[in-house]
Order: sequence, then structure tokens, then C-alpha cells
Amino acid sequence: MDGKLAVIGLGSIGSMALWQASRLSDSVVGFEAHAPGHGRSAVGGDTRLFRMLYRGRPDYYPILERSRDLWAELEAETGQDILTRCGGLSIGTADGPYIPKLLETTRINGAAHQILSREEMAERYPQHNLRADDVAVYDPFGGALRTDRAVTAAVAAAQANGATVLGNTPVSSITETNDGVVVTSGEQSWTFERVIIASGGWSQQLMPDYLKAHTETRRIFLSWFVARDATQFTPEKFPIFIRISGDRSMYGAPAVDSVTVKATLDGRGAPTPAADSVPRELTEAEIAETTETVTEFFPGLVPSIVRSDAFPDLFTSDSQPLLGFFTESGRIYSATGFSGAGFKMASGYGQIAANEALGKGGFDGLDFVRPQRFKN
Repeated sequence: MDGKLAVIGLGSIGSMALWQASRLSDSVVGFEAHAPGHGRSAVGGDTRLFRMLYRGRPDYYPILERSRDLWAELEAETGQDILTRCGGLSIGTADGPYIPKLLETTRINGAAHQILSREEMAERYPQHNLRADDVAVYDPFGGALRTDRAVTAAVAAAQANGATVLGNTPVSSITETNDGVVVTSGEQSWTFERVIIASGGWSQQLMPDYLKAHTETRRIFLSWFVARDATQFTPEKFPIFIRISGDRSMYGAPAVDSVTVKATLDGRGAPTPAADSVPRELTEAEIAETTETVTEFFPGLVPSIVRSDAFPDLFTSDSQPLLGFFTESGRIYSATGFSGAGFKMASGYGQIAANEALGKGGFDGLDFVRPQRFKN
């Protein structure tokens, strides 16, 4: 054996799984095809939103609570500023498809929140141009996660705990044997007791056939704008936001670099043939819709995209992650398929994956993310 556990892919989830596994075992190895935190993976794009308020399954709330605590632990352990705690806004039509469902989930979870009328928004957050029937819900625990800092900090913490990191080592195959799992990269191979697959858009080639039909790599694009008055879009004055108003939707983050404001169309992930060939340039239609939406939503932003990029992520057919063992043998563990919504809970997912893969205890209430749900 070359180790108890291998983590394949040290991006959003893999870096956190490696960090957590290094707390549990002194025999952990991380494989990364490039360098941890490289800008071509789903880590790219500077920031991701952290929020405790959302619409959908209440089951996510305990993972969010766990993740919030772990982000603070990672900051304390590494001295890095990872989560910019600026609050969060969910904005939408008062009786539309977004806000009522968000409030329903919020009340089930008992999450702290404050409902803001259009008039209150105009006073507190005048950067937003709301429609007549829009309202907002304020999340006091929302913030912007610095993705590159988070990943590199987690990998550094894992190495400080004794983990080995093999960069520029793309894994071409994994093979389960009676004794363990053989990991191959080119002409080299290693054998581990167990393996975690956390390679995002590159995960399909390492999956069993029953999951390939239920997953696809999609392209997610991001865009940034310059403010007419940069002081109005700092983290102190401009929380992260998600807005679904009628036919328009957008999400974004304050100017963490003091210059550019992230404002991106929501829910526009489109299938792409391969993670290595994601078109990075925005199409004319993407540019037009983005600038039209920014023009309406944010009069204080210059309606011209100053920076954009695109990244791959693995999506599942039901948009829920694949977290758990692929087979009953319990040797190969999946931590992928987060469908463009995994980073805010990456630290929590990483802790779950590390503990379960190393046999340190399971977690209840996660049937909806187990890979076995796709077995016939």
C-alpha cells in the first residue's frame, strides 16, 4: 500500500477532503492534474457565494451550518481571509417562483433572516434598482468565499498535517482489486486502501457506467463590471446577491478587489463536450443578455463587461451531488457532481467525505446525494 487514502482532484471539494483527511490519518495522498487552485477548474473566478438562505431541500441546512464553522476553522488554522462576511440578499417578485419558496425553506430551517420591502431596500441598498413588485430577504451570515485562497489554504494545511501532494499528475484510471484501488497516471501507479474522486468536470472517466448516463460536464460563465462610484460596491455596503425578477435573473458579489463587481446571469450552465475544451469567450447572445440585465438592475455599474471567463463543472440529472461510495465494496468514494452549487458547502462536504472514506463514521440524512439513487 502507498497509503490509506488517495484524493483525486484538489479543487473545490478535493482540497477540503484532503485537509479533513489529514486530520484523521497520516497516510493521505492528493493527486492534482495541474496545481491546486488552478484557474481552469470550477475554482476559477475569484469568489463564490456563501449563504444560509436558499430555496429547495431543507436537508442542506445542517451541511451549511457545518461548513460555516469549518470556513472559520480553516481561516484560524492558516491565517488566511477566506470568507468575506458581508451579508447576503435574495431579491425577487413577492409572489413569484423564488421568494415564497425561499421563505418556506428558511422557516423550516429556522435560519436568521429579515424581509426588506422595496422602500427599505431603496434606503439601505440603493445600488439595486427594484421593480414595483420586488422584495428582498437579508441573510446576516452571507458572504463571498475567496475560492483560490480557500483551496490553496486547505492544501497547505493538509501538507502541514503530513499529507503528500502530487501536482501535475493527472490520473488516467483507477482499478479496484481484492486488496485495494490502483491509481494510474501515465506509466506510474500507486495502490491505496480507498480513493475519493473529487475531480469535478473531469470525473466522468473514473465513474462506473451506471452514473455516466446521469452526469454531464457543463460550462459556467462569469462576468464583471466597473462601478461608477466604487465606494458604493465595497463589501461593507454591497452584500452578495441573488435576484430572480420576472424574466431576468442574476447573482453576484461586491468588489473584493476594490475595482470590479461580479454580476453574472443565473442558471445558464450549458453542456460542453469536455472539461478541457470549455469555450472561454462569451457569445454575442450572452454578452447582450448580461449587459441588458445589468443596465436594468444596477444603474451604478457601467454596462460594459470588463472581464469574463468560463469554467467546467459536473452536473447530475437531478442537480444533487454524488457523495458516497460508488459500490458496496466501500473502496471508491465519490465527491463530485455538485452541479455548479457546491463551493459554499465545500468544507462541510469535504469533512463528510473524509470521515466516511476513512471509515471514521457515517452521516445520516444524506440519501438524496448518494450515488446509489441512480442504480436501476
